[in-house]
Amino acid sequence: MLLTNLIKRTELPVLVKKIRSQQKTIVFTNGVFDILHRGHVEYLSKAKELGDLLIVGVNSDASVRRLKGRGRPIQKQTDRAAILLALQAVDYVVIFGEDTPEQLIKTIKPDILVKGADYQLNEIVGADIVQSYGGTVKRIRLTRGKSTTNLVKEISKTKY
Repeated sequence: MLLTNLIKRTELPVLVKKIRSQQKTIVFTNGVFDILHRGHVEYLSKAKELGDLLIVGVNSDASVRRLKGRGRPIQKQTDRAAILLALQAVDYVVIFGEDTPEQLIKTIKPDILVKGADYQLNEIVGADIVQSYGGTVKRIRLTRGKSTTNLVKEISKTKY
């Protein structure tokens, strides 16, 4: 089943300890991932190339509504998680309800924190935390013209 690697927050410390004992590099990123598109797939593939395991933090439905407004998310959090887990690049998904992944980053302590290059380093939540213990923050160039917002706009113009 796809959701076997959907990790509860309470399970994170045990998972992280196991990964660390295997001396594997943990990469972490986060996002809404509402309508998965080419840009997401390329971004996540590039993130995975930076280490051994990729953990993706996915905003809960409630946090997406707070951040993106009414009508979002389009897909429920467990559906978004299942779709992400079907990707070869994604090893684990954890759903979080806060507006930012700061607490997840503190728990996971990833070796590498990844965000899109549309963020400046000082805008990346948790960058200071990761750098404080010697971790690395990487910004990945996004696939031009590919975004959920653009996709939703295109879909809304389509006549059925």
